[in-house]
Amino acid sequence: MNHYDAVSAPDAPDTALPMLNGAQAAYLRALAAPYVQADHQYSLHNLAHYCRRAPQERWPELVAAHFTQLRGASQGGESAEELLRGAHARLVPVDSLPPEVAGSLSYARVVAEGLVFTYALDSPTSVRILTDVDVERAGLEALGAAAYANLMRVPFEYDEIAIEGRALLHSVHGESPFVAGRALFLSALAREVTGESLPDAGALVVMPTRHLLAFHPIVDGSVVDAVNDLAAYALGAHEDGPGALSPRVYWWQGGGLTSLTDIDHDTLTFSLRPPPQLLALMKGLVRLDGAGRLATRAAAKAPDMAGLTATTTQGIARLTESPSGLADTFSSALTLGLARCAADPQGAHIDTWDAWAVAVQLGSALFTGAQPQQCSLGEDFLRQLPALAAEPPADAHAWLDALYLAVVCRQRDRISRLCQVPLQTLRQDDSVDEYVLHWIDTLQTYFSESPVDDVVAKLLTTMQASMPENLTRAPKDFVNCVDYQPVALFHRLIARDPDAFAETLAEALADHGRYWGDSAAPRAQVALGPLAVASLAHDQGFPVVSKQPYLPLYLLNRERIETIPG
Repeated sequence: MNHYDAVSAPDAPDTALPMLNGAQAAYLRALAAPYVQADHQYSLHNLAHYCRRAPQERWPELVAAHFTQLRGASQGGESAEELLRGAHARLVPVDSLPPEVAGSLSYARVVAEGLVFTYALDSPTSVRILTDVDVERAGLEALGAAAYANLMRVPFEYDEIAIEGRALLHSVHGESPFVAGRALFLSALAREVTGESLPDAGALVVMPTRHLLAFHPIVDGSVVDAVNDLAAYALGAHEDGPGALSPRVYWWQGGGLTSLTDIDHDTLTFSLRPPPQLLALMKGLVRLDGAGRLATRAAAKAPDMAGLTATTTQGIARLTESPSGLADTFSSALTLGLARCAADPQGAHIDTWDAWAVAVQLGSALFTGAQPQQCSLGEDFLRQLPALAAEPPADAHAWLDALYLAVVCRQRDRISRLCQVPLQTLRQDDSVDEYVLHWIDTLQTYFSESPVDDVVAKLLTTMQASMPENLTRAPKDFVNCVDYQPVALFHRLIARDPDAFAETLAEALADHGRYWGDSAAPRAQVALGPLAVASLAHDQGFPVVSKQPYLPLYLLNRERIETIPG
C-alpha cells in the first residue's frame, strides 16, 4: 500500500498519512493524481505536513508548487563546479528511495537502521539526491570533501532542553534540510555547541526530521532519563514534521550509529532495546552516579550538613525495624564524613571524627554484620545500632569504601572481617569493570598475610584489567584520575620504594584535583583510596609528606583516631 491507494475512515487518521484524517488524505491524493507519472513513486508525507497547516483552499497551489519543484529537481545536467558548490552530505530514510532511484545510487550506504547516507544538491529552488552519474562527473573524492565542507557551513540554532527528570538534551535545529546530517559528525558538532568533546561512551542522538537533531552525552546516570526523554521527543517531532527522517533513538559511538528502537511494523508500536554493551555501561554509570563518585552537575552542589546528619541518624534509628536500609544509611554517613572535610580539611574537629567513625561502623556492619553498639554524631545525635546479621550485598565499590575507611581509621579487626567477605558475592556486582574485582582480590590476599608473590601476581592482573581497552562500564577519566590511583600507590608500597611512592602520591592527588575541579561534591574533598594507602605507608615508616591536599592530616598521622565501638 502506498500514499496513493491507502483508504481510511473519513474522520480517522489516515493509515499512510496519519497527520491527516481520511477525508483530507483522499482530497490530497486526488489533487496529486494528475502530477503522478506511472513509472515513479512519490511520497506525499512532507506535502501532507505543509497542507495540514494551510487552509484547504490553498492546497491546490501547494500541490502544484510541490510537483513543479520535484520536476525541477530531477533535471540534472549541472557542471562539476556547480555540483561541488551545492553538494551536501545528507541523511534520508531508507523507505524514501524507490527502487528506480536506489538503483542509481551505488555510492550511497546504510549508516544505521532506517537511515541512508547520500549526497544532495542544494539549488535555489529545490534539493535533489545526486546520482552515480553526478558523482562521476564531479569526482567521488572531491564531492565528498565539498559535501562535508558545505554541511559544516549550514546555519543552525542551538538550545539546551530539560524535558523531565534531570537529563539535559542538546538540540540543534534550523531551516536547512541538511541540519540532521550533522549527526554523522556528532563529535565535531558537540565541541562546536558545548565546547566539550563527547566522552568515550559516546552519546544518545535522535534525528526526527531533516531540520532537527538532539543528543545527550553519556557521562552519568542521567542517561536512563535521557533514553526515555529522547524517545518521546523524537516520536513527537517525527510525527509533527515536516521533513520526517527517523523516530528512532540511536547510540553514537566512535562515529557509528546503533538503533536502540525496536519497531513492530504490524502493530506500529515502539520499544527501546539497548544492546548489552550499552546496558552494562548504563548500569555502571547509574551505580557510580548514585554513590556520588562521578563529577557531574548534579554532584556539584554543596550538601546540606544538617540534613545529612538528620538523614544518617534517622536511618540508624530505623534499622531495628528495617535492616534493608543499611546500605543507604552507610552511603549517607560516608557522604557526611567526606563533606565535613570541606570545612575541616585537616580532620581536626570532633564532629568530623564522629562522622568518620559512624561511617566505619555502618560500612563494616553492611558487609560483616554487627553487634549492638552506639553511634554518635554529637551529643544531640546518639543512636543505638542494633545487632545485624552478615548479609553482604553485591556492591564492589561500597566494599572498597568500607575497607578504605577501616584502613584509615586503623580498624584491624574490621579489616580482617571485611577481607573474609566471599569474593564470589562481590563478583555478582555486574555494574563494575573487571579490574575492580581483581583489586578487591588483591587487597583480600594482602590483608590475609598471604605470600607476597601471590599479592604481586594479583596486583599485576588488576593493572592489566584496568587498561583503557578493557573498560566497558566506568568512564575512562574517572578510572584514570580516581579509581585506579590506589592501585598505582599500592604497587609502590609493596615494592618498598618510598621515593616512587611519594611521586605517585603527588600525581594521584593532582589527578584527583583535576578530575573534581572546584566541585563541592563530598567525594571531591578527600581522595579516599589514596588516603587509605598513604595511611598504610605512614604506619610502615614511609616518609609521607604530612600536609597535602585531599588527605586529612589528623587521620593520616593517627592523631585524631579514637576508639570506635563494636
